[in-house]
Amino acid sequence: MNTCVPTVALMKWVLSIPLQPLVCSFPSASSSLLRHHYNKTTAEKSPGAYFLPEFALSPQGSFLEDTTGEQFLTYRYDDQTSRNTRSDEEKDSNWDAWGDWSDCSRTCGGGASYSLRRCLTGRNCEGQNIRYKTCSNHDCPPDAEDFRAQQCSAYNDVQYQGRYYEWLPQYNDPAAPCALRCQARGQNLVVELAPKVLDGTRCTADSLDMCISGICQAVGCDRQLGSNAKEDNCGVCAGDGATCRLVRGQSKSHVSPEKREENVIAVPLGSRSVRITVKGPAHLFIESKTLQGSKGEHSFNSPGVFVVENTTVEFQKGSERQTFKIPGPLMADFIFKTRYTVAKDSVVQFFFYQPISHQWRQTDFFPCTVTCGGGYQLNSAECVDIRLKRVVPDHYCHYYPENVKPKPKLKECSMDPCPSSDGFKEIMPYDHFQPLPRWEHNPWTACSVSCGGGIQRRTFVCVEESMHGEILQVEEWKCMYAPKPKVMQTCNLFDCPKWIAMEWSQCTVTCGRGLRYRVVLCINHRGQHVGGCNPQLKLHIKEECIIPIPCYKPKGSFKGQRRAPACSCRPIVIEKSPVEAKLPWLKQAQELEETRIATEEPTFVPEPWSACSATCGPGVQVREVKCRVLLTFTQTETELPEEECEGPRLPTERPCLLQPCDESPAVRELAASLQEQDSETTYDWEYAGFTPCTATCLGGHQEAIAVCLHLQTQQTVNDTLCDMVHR
Repeated sequence: MNTCVPTVALMKWVLSIPLQPLVCSFPSASSSLLRHHYNKTTAEKSPGAYFLPEFALSPQGSFLEDTTGEQFLTYRYDDQTSRNTRSDEEKDSNWDAWGDWSDCSRTCGGGASYSLRRCLTGRNCEGQNIRYKTCSNHDCPPDAEDFRAQQCSAYNDVQYQGRYYEWLPQYNDPAAPCALRCQARGQNLVVELAPKVLDGTRCTADSLDMCISGICQAVGCDRQLGSNAKEDNCGVCAGDGATCRLVRGQSKSHVSPEKREENVIAVPLGSRSVRITVKGPAHLFIESKTLQGSKGEHSFNSPGVFVVENTTVEFQKGSERQTFKIPGPLMADFIFKTRYTVAKDSVVQFFFYQPISHQWRQTDFFPCTVTCGGGYQLNSAECVDIRLKRVVPDHYCHYYPENVKPKPKLKECSMDPCPSSDGFKEIMPYDHFQPLPRWEHNPWTACSVSCGGGIQRRTFVCVEESMHGEILQVEEWKCMYAPKPKVMQTCNLFDCPKWIAMEWSQCTVTCGRGLRYRVVLCINHRGQHVGGCNPQLKLHIKEECIIPIPCYKPKGSFKGQRRAPACSCRPIVIEKSPVEAKLPWLKQAQELEETRIATEEPTFVPEPWSACSATCGPGVQVREVKCRVLLTFTQTETELPEEECEGPRLPTERPCLLQPCDESPAVRELAASLQEQDSETTYDWEYAGFTPCTATCLGGHQEAIAVCLHLQTQQTVNDTLCDMVHR
C-alpha cells in the first residue's frame, strides 16, 4: 500500500512549528490521492494537530499554503505559550509578537530555523508571518551522508510506477535547484520525487546557498541568510587576501640516465586553489606528509576525483598532459613529483595560494610614560605562529616579503595636571614598554695604536621612533632609564711585530778571519713575516768570525785551482789573507735583506726571479711586481691597483746565461756583457774545498778548488761568467 514517506528518518528532518506540525513531501503534484490518504489517516491518529505540506508564504502573510493552493492554518490561535513580548513596532501594527525559533532542520552542515507570528486582524497585516535564520553551521563529520542524498534515500521504500528503487541525488539542476530530483541506481531513470527539498538543503553541491520553502536563498561565507560575504583566495570570509601569497611559475626538467624521478614543487598544508600541470611524457604523482609524520605516495593512471589525506583531488589526463586540481585547503603537505619513462624533457607549471603561517600581531598599549602632566603610550608588534598560536622570533614573519611589520601606535595618557605639592611628575621606567627611547651610537673611532693595546671611543645620542616610523633625536633625559652602552673599549691587544734572528751561519772561511751571517725577520703575533718593525732596532745580519787556523791565498792560478798552504805532519804558522767560503747562508741572508716588503705607504713589491728560460745560451728571467700596502690595523698586506703606487716601477724581466751552447764570438760577447751587468749579483766564485795533501809528512801542498755558480739556481756554470780577477 502506498504511504507518504513513512520513515522515521525523514520525519526528523521536518521543520517543527509550535504545534509540531509534520511536513510531508510528495513524489509529484499528481499524487493527491496519496497525500489525501496520508493526511486523513495521520490526522485521525493525532487529533487536534495540524499537518502542513511543504509551504510557501501567501501574499497576505497570514496563512501558509502549499503549491496546489490549499491553505492551512499555521498554528492554534489559543496557544499563547510561545509568544514573546510585542515590540513597539509590533504594537503600532496589527502583528502579534514573534514566536520562538523552531528546532534546526539539520544537526550539522547548516540548516534553517523559523519563527512565526500571527496577524491579529486576520488578513490586513503588512509583511510576512514567518522569518528564517541559519543554524547548526558547523561542519558534519566526514562520514556523514549528504543531506540531499538522505532525502532521496527516504523514498527507497516508496513504490514508483509499481517498483522499488534505490534513489541517488541529482545535483546542480539550474532550472529547479530546490526540487528533489533523484536517479535510480544503475539506471537512466531521473525523477522529481518532491517539488521542494527540505529547508536547509544546499542549492548546489559547491555553494552555501540553501533552499528555504522551495526557493534558493543566498547564504554568505558568514553562514547568514541574504549575506553576500565571499571567501578570499586564502579561504578567509570577507578577507582581503593578506593571509596567503600566490605562488606560480614553471620549470623545465632535464632527463638523465641517473635521474628518473624529480621533485617539482612542495605545496604546504593549508594551500588552496592548487593547479599543477605537466606537459610531456613524465608521469605526475603526489608524495604526502601529515602533521603526525606519516608519509604516502599517490599515483593515478586514469582521470577522476580522488581523496588523498582527506583532501579532494581531481586528476585530469590527456595526450602528454596531466593536471592536478585541488580546491583545498590541503590537509597535509604535498610534494608533487615527476617520474620519467622515456628520455624526453617535460615542462611543469604550478599555481597555488600558500598560507602565511606567521603574522604580525599588535600588542596592547604599554604603561604611560608619566603618572601625570601628559605623556604618551606606545604599542608594538610581535610575530605569531598562526597554527600554534604562540609568539615566535621576528625573523619568521620577515620570511614573507608582503608581511610588513605594523608601525607602532601612540596615544596621549595621564593628561591630568600634577599636584602642585609634588613639584615634579614621576617618570615611569622606560624599560616597561617597546619601542623605547634608546641610545643610538656612532661608529667606533680608529684604534689609538696599531698593536700592543690601544683605546677607541664612540659618541651617543638619545632617539625615539615617531608615529610615522621616523627616528628622531630627543632630549637625553628620555633615555635616562635606558642602559647606556660603553663609550670606550680596548683594541689591538696583540703584540707588535718584533725582529727575530735565526741561527748564525758557519764562518765564510776555513782559516783566518771571515764573516758569518744570519737571517733577521720582522714577525707579527701570528708568526707571519710582515712589515712594521722599527728599522732602527733591526739586528745586524753579519759579523766577523775568526777560524784559529793560519792560511794563505797564493797569487796566480792554474787550471782553475789555487795553491793551498804547505801541509806537513807539524803545524806551520803562515799569516796570509784567508780564503773566503761563500756558503748558502750568505746568499739567503742577502736575499732576505734585499727583499722589499709592503709598508704603510703603497709600494711596488717584487716577487723572486724565475729560473732562466734557457739552460744554455741567452735566456730570460721574469718576476711579478705588485703594488701592495700594509694595513696597520690588521697588520696584513693587500694588493692595490698599480696607479696607487708612486715612483718608478721595478723591472719585471732581465737577461740570463747559464752557460754558452758554443764558443761563437756572439755568445762570448753576450757573456761578457752579462758579466759586466750582473757579475756581482748573479754569478760568483764559490769555494769547494782543497785537494788532498801531496805528502803525509815532512811537507807537502794542497790546491784550493773554486767553481763559478749561478747565485739564483746554485748551479755550476761556465767559468767565463765569473770575474776572473776575483778568482
